[in-house]
Amino acid sequence: MDKIVISNLKVDTIIGTLPAERKEIQTLLLNIELYLPLTKSGKSDDLFDSIDYWQVENNIIAMGEKTKFFLIERFAQEVANLCLEDKMISSVKIEVIKIGALKHSGRVAVCIERSQKRK
Repeated sequence: MDKIVISNLKVDTIIGTLPAERKEIQTLLLNIELYLPLTKSGKSDDLFDSIDYWQVENNIIAMGEKTKFFLIERFAQEVANLCLEDKMISSVKIEVIKIGALKHSGRVAVCIERSQKRK
């Protein structure tokens, strides 16, 4: 399956369960793989035969600005839901990295995979 990859997307949001985390905006780092057929757009050279990854990026950033989730697991799920609203995307892999969440580790991350529900 073909894919479009968005790497190191920085999203500012309120995230976390501790009282101090609820007061300050934190930056999450996202890596996203969007699985969709790219044969048609590869031949036509037409954006209408693919997805607008600029719009995907902006939608995710906007979601981060207006949400205040407690868990990065929830954030990852909502990013997946947002991506799968585009019916061209058959599945997604999302990695959400929370830098500095652990005292003795460089980062903590949640990785999920989600697919379109078949009807």
